Amino acid sequence: MTQPGSSPNRPRRGAGCLQSLLVLAVILGLGYGASKIFGDEPSTSKGSSSSSSSASDGKGGKWEIGDCGGPDPENKPDGYRAFGCDEQGATFKALKIEDASFLPNAIQCPAGTDLIIQVSRVFGSGDGEKGGGIPTNTVCGRNLTGDHPGDAGAGGGQLVEGDCVSATAKEIACASAGANDFKVLGLVKEKTECPAATTEPMQLMMAMGRPYDVICGGKV
Repeated sequence: MTQPGSSPNRPRRGAGCLQSLLVLAVILGLGYGASKIFGDEPSTSKGSSSSSSSASDGKGGKWEIGDCGGPDPENKPDGYRAFGCDEQGATFKALKIEDASFLPNAIQCPAGTDLIIQVSRVFGSGDGEKGGGIPTNTVCGRNLTGDHPGDAGAGGGQLVEGDCVSATAKEIACASAGANDFKVLGLVKEKTECPAATTEPMQLMMAMGRPYDVICGGKV
C-alpha cells in the first residue's frame, strides 16, 4: 500500500505533511495452506494489496502515529500518499510505525491493522518508477471508515489471536467458520507452548522473520 510529495522542514499533521516520502504497498494477507506442515500462501484481503508502486520526489518528512494517508490518484492502483486527517482523500490513520524490512513476515503490526504500508525515501526526481526509493519504515494503518478487516475475527489483515483459520491454516472470517475450522488461541514457536485448550496445533513451514511457527487452533 504507499506514497507522498514535498514537505516543510518539520513534519506536521495536515495537508502537505510527509509529502517527501514514497510509500510502497506490502502484501498484507498472511494466510497459510497445505497439509500437516503448512506453507506460506499469501492471500489478499479487503484493504490490502499484492502489488506495489511508487511516486513522489523525496525531500524530508517522517511518518508519525496519528498521521493519515490515502490512495495517491497519480500513482494508481497501489500508490498511497499523506493527507491531513480531515482531508477528503484520507482513508487511513497510522496506528504504529515499525522499522522497514525486506522480509514481509518480519513486519508484525498490532491487532486492528487494516493495511500495511512500506515507506521509502526517494532521492532525485523520483519519476514514480515502480519499486524505487530506499525503505525507511513501515506504517501500520487503520481505516478511517467502519470497515476493519484487520480486527480479530474479521478475516483480513495479519493473523492475530482471536482470528479464525480453516483446517489448512488459511485465515477466514469467524462469522463464516464451520465445524472443521478453528479459532487462533496462540501464535508460538513450539507446539508445547500452545495453551491447554488447543485441539489443533498447526506447524507452519519456516519463514524468515516471522516470530511464530505454530498456530494454536481451538474449537470455534
